[in-house]
Parts: sequence; C-alpha cells; structure tokens
Amino acid sequence: MLKFKDFVPRMTEQPGWLREGTYESFDLAVNAANIWITESHIEVINIETVVLPNLWSRFEEGSTDSSIGTSGDSPSRWNQFLRCWYRE
Repeated sequence: MLKFKDFVPRMTEQPGWLREGTYESFDLAVNAANIWITESHIEVINIETVVLPNLWSRFEEGSTDSSIGTSGDSPSRWNQFLRCWYRE
C-alpha cells in the first residue's frame, strides 16, 4: 500500500502585529526525513519538495489539507516541506 509522510519545518514564533512568523530551516526537515527513513526500514518510492501557500494559516489544516487558499487582496506566505512516498 502506498503511503506518504510529510516533514514540515515547524513554526518557532507566531506572527504578530507587523511581524512575520519564524520557522525552522528546510535543512532540519531534510534531516528529520533522513533519520526517519534510516530508522523505519521502508521502501522509498519518491521524495518531493512541496510548496504550498499559507500552510500555517489558522484557516488551513496543514500539509494534508486538500484546498489551501490564497487571495490577491491579502498577503500570503508560501511554505516549503518534504514529502516522502513509501511502502512498508
């Protein structure tokens, strides 16, 4: 059975008034994926970099949300994460 696991850099500081949020580096997500792959003994099918808008918005459900919105009238932040497709 085909499965996937996302490695998303975590938000380290919430956005505030006139201040953007801060996030872990993409390198940490890659590192976490490498550790998980080594320890899980899985068959990796593919690894991809995914870029989605507003991943951390309170109106979204994260990396597995099937509909992530953006609008031309309001600012949007694009977030990058790693998705590993695998078989157990």
